[in-house]
Amino acid sequence: MDQAASSITSLRKLAQAEADCRRCPLYRDATQAVPGEGPGHATLMLVGEQPGDKEDLAGKPFVGPAGRVFDQALADAGIDRKATFVTGAVKHFKHEMRGKRRLHKRPNNYEIERCKIWLDEERRLVKPKAIIALGVTAARSLTGKTVTISKVRGRPLELADGAKLFITVHPAALLRIKDDADKREAYRQFVADIKSAAKSLR
Repeated sequence: MDQAASSITSLRKLAQAEADCRRCPLYRDATQAVPGEGPGHATLMLVGEQPGDKEDLAGKPFVGPAGRVFDQALADAGIDRKATFVTGAVKHFKHEMRGKRRLHKRPNNYEIERCKIWLDEERRLVKPKAIIALGVTAARSLTGKTVTISKVRGRPLELADGAKLFITVHPAALLRIKDDADKREAYRQFVADIKSAAKSLR
């Protein structure tokens, strides 16, 4: 743990530290760091991969197309997004230029590891009882290893601090499914995963 990080006492100070982060090169091409968002003592934390194009510009997590799927799934699971803490495993947008468009690139293990300090700090400050990892990047940051989602989905894992970890797909994966019936079923499973995590808090 960096000395600077371990002395952080609020989410506001944490966001400032993330904005100043130079632990990996991703800050160079991003507009800004995107800190987590939500109440300081939320019982449920949802961790995505990294900011996308819209999140990078807005400075807020899950506001793009995947964010709309995410919001709908939370609503369908009976969860108020404002009561949850929403963040990303990586705080800066990693992308490549295709013409004028900025296309998302998945963070590598080095970038995930370098950014883990900030997710650890968010967890230390918020102290959620349940965490949902959305996709393999979030799962790697939270478990320290590469996981196959289909193998761990639906089975909560206990983290060292006592929080329960639920691993599911990233909502962006649902947007890539072409077949309507397959998409509906994948969405239904996604909502069920969120409900399972929420139920563990009761």
